[in-house]
Parts: sequence; structure tokens; C-alpha cells
Amino acid sequence: MARKPPEPVQVVKQRRDAALKALVEGVPYIGFLGIGFDRRGDELTAIMPFREMLIGNPMLPALHGGATAAFLEVTAIIELAWTSMWEDIETGRIDSAAIDARHLPRLPKTIDFTVDYLRSGLPRDAYARARVNRSGRRYASVHVEAWQDNRSRLYAQATGHFLMPTRPDASG
Repeated sequence: MARKPPEPVQVVKQRRDAALKALVEGVPYIGFLGIGFDRRGDELTAIMPFREMLIGNPMLPALHGGATAAFLEVTAIIELAWTSMWEDIETGRIDSAAIDARHLPRLPKTIDFTVDYLRSGLPRDAYARARVNRSGRRYASVHVEAWQDNRSRLYAQATGHFLMPTRPDASG
């Protein structure tokens, strides 16, 4: 039995990039905050570029706690959705030509989200990475860490629990 030749790397990269772009553009609030995602393989780093509108305390100045919480929650949700799509992207079950908001999976719904503010967010770009601790058919747990200039000096972290959307191929 002849084996199908592997797809060119560029085709796989384009499919990954198109899926991530559609996923992020499917949530208008992500665009409002200016959050972007840097993809390296299956690892995502969220980036929230500094803008004046993100300042909550102009006396310090410090990033608004709500902007920080939203940044962390968006990072967790996109990571969960990305992780759940990964196998379909890799195997080509998600066609890059058909990737848009109508063909993406529904996003997980937040059950609870706890943020630890470790220090004031400075008027600088912020970065975050999420780690999925558990992801089942119905429920997922995610931990997110945010930093600015130094990855080892977190300014906030969060833990969230999410209700996972029913997959079309899942039963019950």
C-alpha cells in the first residue's frame, strides 16, 4: 500500500496561520484590546501592545485591572480553542480555504476565572501564555501567566475553568 506523501511544510504553516487568524478575528473584543498572538508550532504567546486607553491609574501609571483580567481570559480561551483545533488543523480536516468564523468551533464558556494581581502592570507591552491543565469533553482547567519585560517577573496570573462546547463528532 503506497503511503501518501507528506504535505509541504509551507502548506501546513499556512493552514495553521489561517486558522489562528480566523479564530482571533472571530472575537471582536480581542481586536478592541489590540491583542495579537505569536505562534511557534503549537505554542501561542498573546501580546497586548501598550495603549493609553489601557491605563487604569494615571497617577502611577498602571494598567487597568479589567484590561489585565480580559487579557488573561482571552489568552486562556484562545489557547483552549487552539488546542482543541490542533489535530484537525494538522490532519487537514480543517481546509485552509474554508477557514473563517463560520467554520470554526464554538468557543469555551467561562465558568469561573480567578486573577492574582502580583504587581502593577506598567505602561508597556504585555505578554501571556496559557497552559491547559485538563481538558475533557465537557470541562477544562487553564492556568495563564502574564509578564512584561522579564518572563520570570509575572505581573499577573490566573486560573480558569471552562465549559467546553459540544464537538459535532462527540456523542451526548
